[in-house]
Amino acid sequence: MDSVYTNKILKLAVYAGEIMMRNGAEIYRVEDTIIRICKVCGIRHTEVFATPTGVFISIASDNTEVSAKTFIKRIRAVTTDLTKISRINRFSREFVSSDMSVDEAMDVLKSIDAKKSYPEPVRLLGSALIAWAFCLIFDGSMIDAVVAVVAGSCSYIISLVLDKFEINYFIHGLLCCSVAAAIALAATDIVPDTSYMPIIIGTLMIYVPGVAITNSIRDFLSGDMLSGLARMTEAVLTAASLATGSGIIIAIWHLMGGAL
Repeated sequence: MDSVYTNKILKLAVYAGEIMMRNGAEIYRVEDTIIRICKVCGIRHTEVFATPTGVFISIASDNTEVSAKTFIKRIRAVTTDLTKISRINRFSREFVSSDMSVDEAMDVLKSIDAKKSYPEPVRLLGSALIAWAFCLIFDGSMIDAVVAVVAGSCSYIISLVLDKFEINYFIHGLLCCSVAAAIALAATDIVPDTSYMPIIIGTLMIYVPGVAITNSIRDFLSGDMLSGLARMTEAVLTAASLATGSGIIIAIWHLMGGAL
């Protein structure tokens, strides 16, 4: 097989895996997609090792005189975008069942990767609705839910600003939840008949790493212990940052003589 063509296949497979990994896909799904792409392109021997922080691929043809080619891609920023994962899944099936060329496939991947997420106003509205709904679920009153909408919106605006500075996830969660807790506690003094606890809980639910916890369990069940442990650790640290941010503000409020 031509070396240039093999390199193109390798880059295509790595790029597909990178997009999936950066957007929160499970390990087995990433590895299956990469193997599927290589197999349909005539690569008979493919070994893939994916972790939340990197994708390692080694391919070889039947010709024993040709050494294996290996590609390593470091994954630095991980977010959650299930739409992109779904599109990559659809792309891999179309690539397998059609006569799409490698260059055409690469263009499709670039268009998927370049696709913007939901606009910031829509995401802000979603965060406000999450805070409102969970505040009511955790026995908050309608007044609490209205305050939760304000707290959730302000907290998410801070989150958007921190994202632009690429602040690490622990400080990110701590600061966002600190803002939410401060607003909730201030509301208990300003607005009659409000309870800070359901407001804070409702806002925290915006940042709870539910996808990371689910994926870590799925990785454990599929035998990817390293990835499962890494993701579970990240989820636990994220949850700790949320609790720490809220706890610090509540402690400061109590020391200043605020009513709890």
